[in-house]
Amino acid sequence: METILITDSCSDLPLKYVEENGIISLGLTCHFKGKDYIDDFGKTLSYKEFYEEVRKGEMPTTSQVNTYRFEEVFKKFTDEGKAIIYIGFSSALSGTVGSALSARQHIMDQNKNADITVIDSKCASLGEGLLVYYANEMLKKGYKKDEVVKWVEDNKLKINHYFTVEDLGHLRRGGRVSGFAAALGTILDIKPVLHVDREGRLIPIGKVKGRKKSLKFLSDSLKERIINPKDQVITISHGDCLEDALYVKELILNDFEVKDFIINNVGPVVGSHSGPGTVALFFIGQER
Repeated sequence: METILITDSCSDLPLKYVEENGIISLGLTCHFKGKDYIDDFGKTLSYKEFYEEVRKGEMPTTSQVNTYRFEEVFKKFTDEGKAIIYIGFSSALSGTVGSALSARQHIMDQNKNADITVIDSKCASLGEGLLVYYANEMLKKGYKKDEVVKWVEDNKLKINHYFTVEDLGHLRRGGRVSGFAAALGTILDIKPVLHVDREGRLIPIGKVKGRKKSLKFLSDSLKERIINPKDQVITISHGDCLEDALYVKELILNDFEVKDFIINNVGPVVGSHSGPGTVALFFIGQER
């Protein structure tokens, strides 16, 4: 039975990779400048336009993929006799996985032979994307569905997430830092460093003075925690600050030889909460 790999737009994978590999993606919605945009990896709403407007003060909001949209996609492929693996955005950050589970149950009630696996990645941005990448590569090599699902479940909490932001205001609006801390941090040029914990929650873990030091903190975290670097693809996502993402890549290459890098923008859904200037680093390491 053929296996179809499905993800959502919060995986922040490059559009070219998604299209060339036939990965099905459902876009979360970004409410931006009075319109609703389905996040489609920059096709409809360009990353550049999005971040330029946010820098000018635009305050987008987001919403999850609903159950109906998942049902449509799941039914299409199960009716064709295909198996499904859906790897979704952390349930601690969105209700999208919950919608997928509801859709799965509705389909299973109608079709007992439907083969649908919903995986809560407990990951965000290219951390989720990294799981999708490895699952896709396994399927291309001929691994069976159950083998792929087991690998993802066994390794998802080994996907380390470390990121920093340029503007504390976006984290303040999301409740991640207080208004006082955001104001004081801006005055003192304090940059927070955050990670995603075992529950898939966004957690502040440190504060660094200055942008360069915050970026070095990311690479230092990788240096401390990465395993088997020569076999790894490292992912870096950024909020319209490619030069900073490339700087982190350079710092990593000063210490390690790795298999490859995937670098891409943080999409508008995640970017609505993290803001311009975000740099996020993802790799397989010790358990979070």
